[in-house]
Amino acid sequence: MTDATANSTGGTPGRNAGSLFDKDPRTRKRNAAETRFRMMGLAAVIFGVLCLVGLLGSIISNGVSAFSQTFIIVDVFLDPAKLDKDGDRDPDKIAKVTTFGYAPLIATAMEQAMEQANISIEGLGKKDAAELVSKEAPAQLRNYVLNNIDEIGETVRFKVLASGRIDGYYKGRVTMASAELDRNVSPAQLQLADQLKAAGLLSTGFNWQFFTAPDASDTRPEAAGLGVAILGSLYMMIIVLVLALPLGVAASVYLEEFAPQNWLTDAIEVNIANLAAVPSIVFGILGLAIFINMAGLPQSAPIVGGLVLTLMTLPTIIIATRAALKAVPPSIRDAALGVGASKMQSVFHHVLPLAAPGILTGTIIGLAQALGETAPLLLIGMVAFVREFPDGPPDGFFDPASALPVQVYNWTQRGDPAFVERASGAIIVLLIFLVCMNALAIVLRRRFERRW
Repeated sequence: MTDATANSTGGTPGRNAGSLFDKDPRTRKRNAAETRFRMMGLAAVIFGVLCLVGLLGSIISNGVSAFSQTFIIVDVFLDPAKLDKDGDRDPDKIAKVTTFGYAPLIATAMEQAMEQANISIEGLGKKDAAELVSKEAPAQLRNYVLNNIDEIGETVRFKVLASGRIDGYYKGRVTMASAELDRNVSPAQLQLADQLKAAGLLSTGFNWQFFTAPDASDTRPEAAGLGVAILGSLYMMIIVLVLALPLGVAASVYLEEFAPQNWLTDAIEVNIANLAAVPSIVFGILGLAIFINMAGLPQSAPIVGGLVLTLMTLPTIIIATRAALKAVPPSIRDAALGVGASKMQSVFHHVLPLAAPGILTGTIIGLAQALGETAPLLLIGMVAFVREFPDGPPDGFFDPASALPVQVYNWTQRGDPAFVERASGAIIVLLIFLVCMNALAIVLRRRFERRW
C-alpha cells in the first residue's frame, strides 16, 4: 500500500475525513469575515453615492431656477424731449442722458400698460407699479437707445427685467405671507404681477443674460450674471495652458530621460511631490508677495491669477507626464538607439509621441483643478466687484476680472436670497465645465492609449 493510498483511506491524523465541499468551522469563519468586508465596502460605496446625490440634488434644486428669469413686456415711447432735446441725434449728447432720464419713460409705459389692460389694484400707486421693474431696466433701455439712435421718437416694445422679489414670487421664494413682512414688496404688488401675467404682459423664460451679463449690485440681484467671471476664467486657463504645459513637459522629460541620478535630482523629485500636496492658499500668498508686491502687476487681473494657478498646476503636470514617460517600454528606447538614433531623437521622435495621451490627460486634469480653485484668487484680489468686461488678449490679461469659483464665493456673502440662487446656478455651470474637461481627458486616454 502506497502513501497516497494510505492517506486516502486513513486520512490525516487528527483531522476528520470528509468531502471537500463540507466547510469546516475555520473555513466558515473565514468566509463570513470576507462577506462582512464585502458588505462594508458596498455600504461605503452606497453611502458615498447617496451623499453625492444629496449634494447634487441640493445644488440643482436651488440653482436650476437661476437659468430662468421673469420679464415684463411694455411699450416704451422714446421721448425726444428727454433723450434728444436738440433733435440733432448726436450720439455724444444722447450718451450724456443718465439712467435717471430713462426711468420715467419705463414708469409711464407701465402705467399705460395697466390702463390698456384695464388693470387696477386698490391702494397701488404709479410708483408702486414701477417698482415691479428691475432697477437695471433703465440701464438696459439706455444701452438699447445708444445702439438704435434712429428709433428715438418711436414707441418700441421692450422686455425689461422684473424685480428680484417679483422674480422670486414665481420661483417660490416669495409668498403673500412673506410679502406682508417684506419692505421691498407688498401683497398688492404681487397681485398686480398676477394680473400682468394673465394679460400676457409678464412672462418667465430662459435667462441668457445669466451667462452674458456682468455682476450686479446688492439691490438688483435679478441682473447679476457670469459674463465677466467666465471670461476671466477663460483668460486664466489660457495663461495656465501656455505656461504650464511646455514648462511641465520640459521638466519631466529632463528629469526622466536626461538627468543623472544623484542627490540633487532626488531632492528635486521629493520637492515636486511635496508641492503637489501644498494647500492652494500658500500659492496665493506666494503670488501676492512676488507678482503683486514685488513685480507690481495689477490686482484682480487674469495675468496674476494665471501665474499663480500655473505654479499650482505645474507639479500635477510634471507628475502625470513622468508617469506617462515611464509607461513607455524601455524596448522602444533601445530599438531607437540600436538603429542609430541619438538620445534626443529617441525621446522626441518615439517616447514623447507615445506618452502624449497620458500627458494630455494630466494636463486637462490639472487645468480642471485650477479652474475650481478659489483660495489663491481671493488673496490676489479677484474677489473685487467688477462690472466692466476685460478687453481682448493680450491687453485683457491685465484688466480687472473675476473667476467662476470666486463669483460663487462673492454671491454667497450677500444677503438677498436671489444671490444664493445665483450662486447655486454658478456652481452648476462650474460643474458642467469640470465634467466636460474630465470627460475629455477620459476620451483622449481611451482613444490614444496603447497597451504593451
